[in-house]
Amino acid sequence: MKFRKPSLNSDMSMIQAGFTLAEVLASLLFMAIVIPVALEAMHWASRDGIMAERKSEAARVAERILNENIVTTNWNGGGAQSGTVNEGIHQFSWTLHNDTWAIDQNLSTMRLLSVEVKYVVQGQEYPVRLSTIVDSALPNTSP
Repeated sequence: MKFRKPSLNSDMSMIQAGFTLAEVLASLLFMAIVIPVALEAMHWASRDGIMAERKSEAARVAERILNENIVTTNWNGGGAQSGTVNEGIHQFSWTLHNDTWAIDQNLSTMRLLSVEVKYVVQGQEYPVRLSTIVDSALPNTSP
């Protein structure tokens, strides 16, 4: 097989086969606009993914603290309790609140038990709050 070397005079398509300076500059300008926007979108997507993961962990911690305090009746002393919990490599601070449940005045023994768990994502703190209603009346243990 023989290849022939194209001559500039015989093959004019070789001369016109490139980009003009204006086209190159326009594509660079387009990339200068699109790349920062795409990077910012990736940053937001990453942050939202991390937030969803931590919020899920914080909800599990809140549910566990709420259930433990209901079962052990630690909440019955009144006031607020607080502490920290390590879940994997993350640390969560929590506060347990015991408030009156003022919806129905006939049920004066009902209490609103709430736990707020705070978690940090990229230096900013976010809360998760779970609540339930409990009866503060001690069960009758006499025969």
